[in-house]
Amino acid sequence: MVQTQHSRLTKVEFTRRAVFITIGAILMAVALEIFLVPNNIIDGGITGISIILGHLSGVPIGVFLFLLNLPFLFIGYKQIGKTFAVSTLYGVLIMSIGTFLLHPVPAFTDDTFLAAIFGGVILGIGVGLVIRSGGSLDGTEIVAILINKKIPFSVGEIVMFFNFFILGSAGFVFGWDRAMYSLVAYYLAFKLIDITIEGFDESKSVWIISEDSEAIGDAIMSRLGRGVTYLHGEGAFSGGSKKVIFCVVTRLEEAKLKSIVQEIDESAFLAVGNIHDVKGGRFKKRDIH
Repeated sequence: MVQTQHSRLTKVEFTRRAVFITIGAILMAVALEIFLVPNNIIDGGITGISIILGHLSGVPIGVFLFLLNLPFLFIGYKQIGKTFAVSTLYGVLIMSIGTFLLHPVPAFTDDTFLAAIFGGVILGIGVGLVIRSGGSLDGTEIVAILINKKIPFSVGEIVMFFNFFILGSAGFVFGWDRAMYSLVAYYLAFKLIDITIEGFDESKSVWIISEDSEAIGDAIMSRLGRGVTYLHGEGAFSGGSKKVIFCVVTRLEEAKLKSIVQEIDESAFLAVGNIHDVKGGRFKKRDIH
């Protein structure tokens, strides 16, 4: 049996990853030291534990961010791979150094609500950039992946379980109003991580069943510049043959596609779903005139 070897990153790809991991780690350090920590607002995972330990001990949170993530770097190396571990180590180092350098800088605002909003948004973008570049800034996701293999819960549910106790502990340490602000920051960070990883130009899969399928397909190709695929199906109730249109469009093209279908066949069946990634085939848009 021939084993395939992993191809090494090109210099351009390596540089691109390093740049985005650096930017992401710096953004997280800014979110922590300029917005969240001075206002006693925490995040979930190792970051939240580090903020609490730093507050109780007086030790800079960068020390805890680095030390608490070290065991998970080893686990990540064993379970996910060398590239992930190195990328994560580099990101954690930059983030920890960034918190040291930014610690003397005064907070941009003492308004707790504004700190939670801007801190959560900046933190989410930073973490999303690092994850998108093949690294991580928090070890709880790695633990969740390992536990997920042994118990019937998703990775997201396991992470949420951990963070429930971490965010809840903020109520005893900083007060319950700070715990609620921490939930706001955590939610915003969670959403911004998804947006940063997937991008604003989210793709949509579209399934259309119509008696005028060819007319709709031609219109999609000519007016949207997107390719379509015809699939042959059979109605379970009627027993008649059906021609199903399948195509992939961007989020911004969804409304126009719906108007095309509505214009040609008001009774057409239309189903739209989210797609996290699209590669290969002929997804690239053709020029339309």
